[in-house]
Amino acid sequence: MPLKSRHLLGLEQLTREEINLVLDTASSMKEILGRPIKKVPALRGKTVINLFYEASTRTRTSFELAAKHLSADSVNIATAASSVTKGESLIDTAATLRALGADAVVLRHPMAGAPHLLARKVDCAVINAGDGAHEHPTQALLDLFTIREKKGRLADLTVVITGDIAHSRVARSNIWGLSKLGARVRLCGPETLLPSGLEQLPVEKYHDFDRAIAGADVVMMLRLQLERQQQGLFPSLREYARLYGLSRQRLGLAAPDALVMHPGPINRGVEIAADVADGAQSVINEQVTNGVAVRMAVLYLLIGGGGGNESDPAGR
Repeated sequence: MPLKSRHLLGLEQLTREEINLVLDTASSMKEILGRPIKKVPALRGKTVINLFYEASTRTRTSFELAAKHLSADSVNIATAASSVTKGESLIDTAATLRALGADAVVLRHPMAGAPHLLARKVDCAVINAGDGAHEHPTQALLDLFTIREKKGRLADLTVVITGDIAHSRVARSNIWGLSKLGARVRLCGPETLLPSGLEQLPVEKYHDFDRAIAGADVVMMLRLQLERQQQGLFPSLREYARLYGLSRQRLGLAAPDALVMHPGPINRGVEIAADVADGAQSVINEQVTNGVAVRMAVLYLLIGGGGGNESDPAGR
């Protein structure tokens, strides 16, 4: 079953079956990453353009590697060195990309909805790599993949997402993905960092981190996005770390085999202690590896053989 849309703009629009399709395809892609030669010809002749209006290390690099592992041509456009600095609009940039013959554009943009606008202006696939505080679908997909890989399922698991929920596109995408696959989602943070309208989402709201983490199967910590915040949302970093930081002692309140996750970059000593980030229950580095496999799956399903082609993407 192919994805219904030619774009990946968010997990809110995906069905449970489509999410599972991406995760299942990512399993095949991860097998490729374990080979001595990490390359298959699935996207030979295709062109993927990474258009990032915000700084990124993990997401941009993993999309670039994903394209190369599938034999696609990958082009990175740094907007700081492009015509954007001369006043070129996103719509004008879209026209340029269309003329260049791109098969897929991976877009990160500070404004929510920018990928949706781009998708209406180009003939190629558009993949949302993070739009403002709206969604970050591939990050959530790699989180789902990591949890399923470690736990064998997502249904009936309790997942706590703690931190700067209000400004987190990762949290929004994970809420949709986790709930559609049957997980229980708890959101925790100070009132000033929780968005309005939570009563309309399939989540439980907590202000007390100790209560939220009790018995949890997965603990997902989020970075304080100071660059998106207004001043005065919490008294101090020390106070925040005391109330909402994940320490070894606090992790002991969760299930004994609870996973510790973080989308990165990590503020050690603020939202998570160093010994927890590097501890045996942490899967943070595995999230990064799985991000390449998931993004390979997304590219394959959107511009490769995923549209009904039954050929094996792993080239077996």
